[in-house]
Amino acid sequence: MKILMLSSTFPYPPTRGGTQVRTFNLLKYLQKRHNITLITQRASDVTDAEVEKLRESVEELVVFPRPQESGVGGFVGKVQRFGAFLQQGTPPSVQSIYSVQIQKWIDEAVAAGNFEVITCEHSVNEIYVRPEWRQKLRTVVNIHSSVYATCRQQLETKTAEKPLRDRLNLPLLRRYEQRYCSKFSAIVVTTEEDKQQIQAFNPNDTIEVIPNGVDFTQFPMRSKDPGGCKLIFIGAMDNRPNIDAAQFFSLQVLPQIQKRYPDTTLELVGARPVPEVVELGKLPGIKVTGRVPSMVEYLHQATVCIIPMRTGFGIKNKTLEAMAAGVPVVGSDRGLEGLTVEGDGVPLRALRANRVEEYLEAISRLFENPQLRSLLSQNGRSLIETEYTWETVGMRYEKVLNL
Repeated sequence: MKILMLSSTFPYPPTRGGTQVRTFNLLKYLQKRHNITLITQRASDVTDAEVEKLRESVEELVVFPRPQESGVGGFVGKVQRFGAFLQQGTPPSVQSIYSVQIQKWIDEAVAAGNFEVITCEHSVNEIYVRPEWRQKLRTVVNIHSSVYATCRQQLETKTAEKPLRDRLNLPLLRRYEQRYCSKFSAIVVTTEEDKQQIQAFNPNDTIEVIPNGVDFTQFPMRSKDPGGCKLIFIGAMDNRPNIDAAQFFSLQVLPQIQKRYPDTTLELVGARPVPEVVELGKLPGIKVTGRVPSMVEYLHQATVCIIPMRTGFGIKNKTLEAMAAGVPVVGSDRGLEGLTVEGDGVPLRALRANRVEEYLEAISRLFENPQLRSLLSQNGRSLIETEYTWETVGMRYEKVLNL
């Protein structure tokens, strides 16, 4: 097949996490049997070497500059952006990445019949797909998480960065998500929970659940248990759900654990830490690393990996990567979304915690019980090897594109 993949996020290197990981590994798999043209945007931090490495992974790479932020700032700017959202039906976050040049390129390619399939790798790329194209070629949107459900959840959990704005945006996001999903031949989500959310908007749409995977060359199983009382939390530290998780655990949970285990340390490992996260590094036992050359080296040195997410839908790469590395995981319902880690007939693969006292109990059990750490380490790795390889994920995605 001739496939056009759209990704406003430059999907290289995949070690940056998030959207990059999923997009790069899917195109890497599809390129083995199909002709892939990738359209993407280049931000200021993307190097020439990274562009050339990505070019090696596809049949054709078309790179456009990322649009510069423009418009009026301050209160007036906010009012104008909300007014545009109200009138046009597209969120400012999507409008901000829109490129007239990219639209022209895609329109001409579709008119010429150059492709059999178009995929939007993340929902923000839906803006380039015209509804009428569904009649002439296969169009697929690969949703990483529901924007409406995420906004609603942050309001419900009182973790929204700007509650007033989000309350105003919520009904508009619902209308937006329902509208754009109706344009596509097929919809892909990463968890059953997201499928139910999208299906509620569009009951007749074809929706497939396809999770993320792990590259085992980047996340090998650790060779030994380091013991001790070393906690780790990994992820991009400018991401709102990650910021909230880091603050919640550092300020509310860690002090309680340190009362029981005074030597407990916590490493917050991930790129672009915002000031709120950097400030946490001043607390006893906490180290904020920023971007590191190898995430897995830090994982292998940790006794336990915590995934204390309170918001954010979709399967979490950080959870899959920790399990692949053989690190015992204590995670919240959000952090473990999409994974079967306990229950009748299910090997125990991670410990679940949502409240402070639950984290204290679960982490204490792991600090004191090397046998339990070994059990979670082995069972977690086995789960990833069985169900979350990029080969398995790629095969399922290819099937959706072929229908």
